[in-house]
Amino acid sequence: MRPLILALLVIATASPQAPVSPERVNRLLDRAVVIDLHCDTTQLIVDEGYDLAELHSYGQVDIPRMRRGRVSGVFMSVWTNAGRMTPTESMRRALMQIDAVRRETRRHSEDLVAAQSAEQILAAKKQNRIAILIGVEGGHMIDSNLAILRTYFELGARYLTLTHSRNTPWADSSGDTAAHNGLTDFGRDVVREMNRLGMMVDISHVSDKTFYDTLEASTAPVIASHSSCRVFSQHPRNMTDDMLRALAKKGGVVHINYYNGFLDQGFRERYDALKAERALEDQVDKKFSSDPRQRSIEQRKLNARRIAKLGRVPFSRLLDHFEHAVKVAGIDHVGLGSDFDGVGDQLPEGMEDISKTPNLVRGLMERGFSDTDMEKILGGNTLRVMKEVERLAQR
Repeated sequence: MRPLILALLVIATASPQAPVSPERVNRLLDRAVVIDLHCDTTQLIVDEGYDLAELHSYGQVDIPRMRRGRVSGVFMSVWTNAGRMTPTESMRRALMQIDAVRRETRRHSEDLVAAQSAEQILAAKKQNRIAILIGVEGGHMIDSNLAILRTYFELGARYLTLTHSRNTPWADSSGDTAAHNGLTDFGRDVVREMNRLGMMVDISHVSDKTFYDTLEASTAPVIASHSSCRVFSQHPRNMTDDMLRALAKKGGVVHINYYNGFLDQGFRERYDALKAERALEDQVDKKFSSDPRQRSIEQRKLNARRIAKLGRVPFSRLLDHFEHAVKVAGIDHVGLGSDFDGVGDQLPEGMEDISKTPNLVRGLMERGFSDTDMEKILGGNTLRVMKEVERLAQR
């Protein structure tokens, strides 16, 4: 009951909306550095030969839509299914994804440039190119081996999400039954090695206990690459107010996730009730396990049916998450972490793909956020953390 009361209070006290002109939005986007910390488009590139230069009728991220969205940089997620792949299979697929992102970036070098630091993102902005970075989404892909972690870093990965939806042998996930009471001693070694390398530690997907253990172990600011506020949706992937405050105290940034199920408790409950559709999804995964392209096509059909039944969460709910995170953590500790191409098209009205980023800018401005506030949320806060992580590195 308490989270519901808090959510209602946040809505009731939201700043009155005032119209914002397109000219003001455009002026801001001209100078702002806009960085999305988490897009899963990598899977489309590997499985379907998805050409980033083409304007697609599916998916959420490509160069034409990034240009329309005035995006300066995107972290492409490297993800493997921890429940279905062995560690060796995961590592093999992770390397395939890193290679695919690097080759696609080189192939479209007029628009894209590989980046591995804050300064390289800023340089790309000056060149009117989009910085492409890599984040590894799940510690299972290092197979409990620091040499593999170091190899990902050398290949360009600039954050590691400590867990995905399953525990690793050294850290508990929010999506699994606790096995380690947070981080193990080796888990702390992983965090320390990331600090030494200058690799951002990402706590999206970890259990609450792992989160607090990570803050204690890390000497550098920590990020949540794609997490939202638990006050509005009681999903364990979301962050409590105490977690938001603790992350901010460490100097970190929470990058708000746009997935409907993380944005709204009512949507989450309606989605969980669709047991038949979820069973069909499992069947599709099994039937087309050796044909990833067809599997993706069939999944998109299921996604369209699901959206037709559930609808989309109102755009205002996404704004609520940003506003709440700023009120709790502070304006210096909130950023963008869309999860585009990773949530089965289940995105709020007005944020259906990356081209709609100006809608977010306008919506937050109408809630009273200043131009300076927006520059921080859009990318300034992320750049600050990256610079600090780089500064503290001891390579």
